[in-house]
Amino acid sequence: MSTLKRFFQDTLIYGFATVFPRLMNFVLVPLHTDVLPAEEYSVNTVFYVWAAFFNVMLTYGMETAFFRFFSTSKENTKVFSTAFIALSLSTILFAIGIFVFQEELIGLMDLDPFYFKLLFSVLVLDTLVVVPFAYLRATGRPLKFAGIKIINILLVVLLNLYFLWFVRDYPQFAPQLVLDNYGPRDIVGYIFIANLVASAVTFLLLLPYFFKTRISFDIKIFQQMWKYGWPIMVAGIAFVINENLDKLLIKDMISAETMGAYAGCYKLAVFMTIFVQAFKMGAEPFFFNHAEEKNARNIYADILKYFVIAGSLIFLVLVCFIDFFKNLVIRDPEYWMAISIVPIILLANLFLGIYHNLSVWYKLTDRTRTGMYISILGALITIGLNLALIPVLGFIAAAWATLGAYGSMMVVSYFLGRKYYPVPYDMKSIGGYLLLSTLIAAISFYIFPGNYLVASPLLLLFLGIVYFSEKDQILKIIKS
Repeated sequence: MSTLKRFFQDTLIYGFATVFPRLMNFVLVPLHTDVLPAEEYSVNTVFYVWAAFFNVMLTYGMETAFFRFFSTSKENTKVFSTAFIALSLSTILFAIGIFVFQEELIGLMDLDPFYFKLLFSVLVLDTLVVVPFAYLRATGRPLKFAGIKIINILLVVLLNLYFLWFVRDYPQFAPQLVLDNYGPRDIVGYIFIANLVASAVTFLLLLPYFFKTRISFDIKIFQQMWKYGWPIMVAGIAFVINENLDKLLIKDMISAETMGAYAGCYKLAVFMTIFVQAFKMGAEPFFFNHAEEKNARNIYADILKYFVIAGSLIFLVLVCFIDFFKNLVIRDPEYWMAISIVPIILLANLFLGIYHNLSVWYKLTDRTRTGMYISILGALITIGLNLALIPVLGFIAAAWATLGAYGSMMVVSYFLGRKYYPVPYDMKSIGGYLLLSTLIAAISFYIFPGNYLVASPLLLLFLGIVYFSEKDQILKIIKS
């Protein structure tokens, strides 16, 4: 089996473990937008914005550092134990700090005190399982990894359906204990409760890995991992800013209702987000494990080209048939006021995926600090454009700011990669596919909106060009 084919197979399994949860969350969007008005949906959004921020803080780049040193160290059991002990201790200290300063944090985060407690309970549980999950990926156990992830999301979905639909619409069938504590006024809270239950079950399923190796904390290994990982943490914070600051600013600068509509329509980009995340899950350990192979750089180049092809196709399908997806996912017309952001956000996330692909150069050369600087650049662009343009252009400015940030990061990373870790990317093909898909999307969305008689042939044209350009190499991969 060829290395490239093995990569696609592993990515498919890890991708499914990522795609299925995201798809299930996507399935919940119609339920949430039906039950919650746009203003209340903004509360749900604020909760997960803060969750993303603190998740990065709590893991402080240790997951990627774990892959880096586990794949190269002769004492990988010490790497596992050191990373696990470090994250466990820091999480316990974090929990104590939250308990002491909870009143100040509740005011800062603008969250209901009960929601605040749910948020940090979820964060603590999720952080404790980071290293066990990473261990499953690093040791090539994608099926177990996928199984636990699927159990987690099934619990989230089932509990959402139970509280937001079944108990709400069929209270006569619900236990009295549930009815006595059920408050439709605070129904958004049940979304968070579902997450807490799922996180607790996941923690229990991974508990055996807490005792996988003898307790051994190696200070030198930790120092190496910290040196490697802290720039990734800063880059992660910058990424959270790029991904989520726009929503908080729209709420403050325009209204909670507009922010809810923006966040709801943002969910239509979930298929691109899923694709990018699935790639990242499979690619990160792959890049480290195969870095020493002779033809590694050629493989990385091929991976990027096929990533762009697949991403461009997803981009086109979603934009060309946006009316279908809009009516399928967001049935409440109150949210449609922000539908114009979708093509821009989709393209921005495709650029982000390309950036993740290109980031192989600074991860393999241990220049994670440079990756941090690139992410900070993106965050500064996001902050500057949002503050400058939202008062002038409204919520659409936030989408353009996201595109500008990710596009800039992609371009800067490409040119720096050429200097420090040159990979023979087929820029002619990659650039051609990006330009063609962007042109087709613009024609479909802005000139012939909702006209499938125009959109379908344009989509087939893209597929035809890809087929005749790449068929020989694709067949070679399949047969290898």
